[in-house]
Amino acid sequence: MTTIRFAGVPRLARGLALIGLTALALGATLAGAQDFPSRPIRMIVGFPPGGSNDIMARIVAPQMGNVLGVQVVIENKPGANATIGTDFVAKSVPDGHTILLASASPVVITPHAFDKIPYDTVRDFAGVGKIGVTPEAIAVNMALPVRDLRELVALSKTREISMASAGAGGIAHFSIEMFKRQSGGRIVHVPYKGAAPGAVDAIAGHVQGIINDLPGVITQIREGQLRGLAVMTEQRSEFVPDVPSVVEQGMPTLLASNWAGLFVPAATPRPIVERLHAALNQVVAIPSVQEQLRKNGVSPQTTATPAEFQKFVASEFAKWGAVAAEAGIRP
Repeated sequence: MTTIRFAGVPRLARGLALIGLTALALGATLAGAQDFPSRPIRMIVGFPPGGSNDIMARIVAPQMGNVLGVQVVIENKPGANATIGTDFVAKSVPDGHTILLASASPVVITPHAFDKIPYDTVRDFAGVGKIGVTPEAIAVNMALPVRDLRELVALSKTREISMASAGAGGIAHFSIEMFKRQSGGRIVHVPYKGAAPGAVDAIAGHVQGIINDLPGVITQIREGQLRGLAVMTEQRSEFVPDVPSVVEQGMPTLLASNWAGLFVPAATPRPIVERLHAALNQVVAIPSVQEQLRKNGVSPQTTATPAEFQKFVASEFAKWGAVAAEAGIRP
């Protein structure tokens, strides 16, 4: 291995040498970007199978593979409200072959709920692009004697109502705390390791209800396994039109919507980020992909550039920090 020494070299020569090294590094980066992808891509999902993140990954990943010409393999790395999988990607080799499909929870919400998150959203990640948005939904066990949100609030003032979430520190947890604060009811948060087990227990009656991204409960609501009481948006969702919004039920500030997008480690070369962004937008524009997303309660939505997505993520980080402060959620 050749050792490059600058001691005793005239200033001009040192400058030329540094320029040469920079050019070599840039050339290597561009060469790597041109060769990308050179092997299968790992799409990390921080939640177990069956939840909204996993559903979107299984819709997007095969088509991403078709566009990029390599297989995109989904790996579920659940735990600690997706922070385990998120941290795994933050510390992975920044070559575009390990990507993160994440919703708002581990990226812009959980950092406001815990004081020892092993990654920094702004410092450790580069946003690739957005996939879609979906409302949070409030659903309850079919045997619970309530038909709408007002009745649930009234009942919660006479007895404890246990509400499941996909995990502590996520958007569903924050939504439950908002609901508890605004309703004045005796709402008890029960965190699960993902939406699917929470929904199963809500159906079985081990908890009285669940607040979750719509994709994680939409099938159960449509099939009558859970009673949908509200979507946490200003207007009804086109995907469950019979479920009223929180606004029309007298809670105009109980608003929460989730989104999902792709992320890579911050040091990933810009040409690779751009390549992934172009592929993602191409995939989300495919009619069959849009149909599958909508079927699962997700409105397809992309960003024009990775920078636009990064700006959106920063604004979401600030917004949910304010929600945490208002709801009294502390690390």
